[in-house]
Amino acid sequence: MSVVAYAPASTANVSVGFDVLGAALAPLDGTLLGDRVFVGETEGDFNLVNTGPFAHKLPDDFTQNIVYDCYVAYGKALAKKGLRLKPLVMTLEKNLPVGSGLGSSATSIVAAFVALNAFHDEAMSEHELTLLMGELEGQISGSVHYDNVAPCHLGGMQLVLDEAGVVSQSLPVFDDWYWVVCYPGIAVSTSAARAILPAQYRRQDCLAYGRRLAGFVHASHTGQEKVAAAMLKDVIAEPYRAQLIPGFNEVREHAATMGALATGISGSGPTVFCVMKDLHQAEKLKTWLAEHFIQNQDGFCHICKLDAQGARVTGTEL
Repeated sequence: MSVVAYAPASTANVSVGFDVLGAALAPLDGTLLGDRVFVGETEGDFNLVNTGPFAHKLPDDFTQNIVYDCYVAYGKALAKKGLRLKPLVMTLEKNLPVGSGLGSSATSIVAAFVALNAFHDEAMSEHELTLLMGELEGQISGSVHYDNVAPCHLGGMQLVLDEAGVVSQSLPVFDDWYWVVCYPGIAVSTSAARAILPAQYRRQDCLAYGRRLAGFVHASHTGQEKVAAAMLKDVIAEPYRAQLIPGFNEVREHAATMGALATGISGSGPTVFCVMKDLHQAEKLKTWLAEHFIQNQDGFCHICKLDAQGARVTGTEL
């Protein structure tokens, strides 16, 4: 028996929802913008192999890989249920760059747990898996944040609650929005992006944050597209993180001239996203970003819709 799971990239914060809002991404051209994990039977010892375009960015020692940590954590979770890990080997196909602002660690974690769970006949519930995913994500970022793992796992746009036994809930989305997502090819570490934020915020910024987040959630539920788009403004992170991303202000200005409803930083950056209504204009913006924002051969740009499926088993072979 063998199984392969895919987990999509995600954009966290979505400008208006720092640490509480995230959305899974699906390129229109069918590109798998996310990581895949293979789990297969073995008669020998556990082994983990890395493949994919960004495998060279991962540690040579597989015990230092977050996917190995997922394997260990899943085994402990099974033991609490009186179950045992089957003898297995794993392969991580690393398709997302590290430090891209697209939930790179979350895609590896989510794909690993979904594959391990499928291999063990769905021994864990979806809720139990999400909690494990958040725990492992917290090992990397220093504290538990579900704004990448929740949409990556469950799909769509997720509002993180983490109260009353509920990790997150889906928000209605505007199906005719195109999300132009561009990674310039440079890395911004999550820790560096967090370190640049102030320790305290002014009352007026806190009020603006709460008002806009509430407004976006309400507008999403009531189908008020114009209001929802107007709420996509960031007073918490973007004013400070923009300086870490060369050309960000130019992207915002140019996207606005092309009709973008909103432009923001994906997660902690350096990837940016622009929300467009017109596909032709989205394609023109993608071409402009490729010429003016991408800095090296590692960069890429995709026109996406939101991925409603989230993580899923895609087959038995990579």
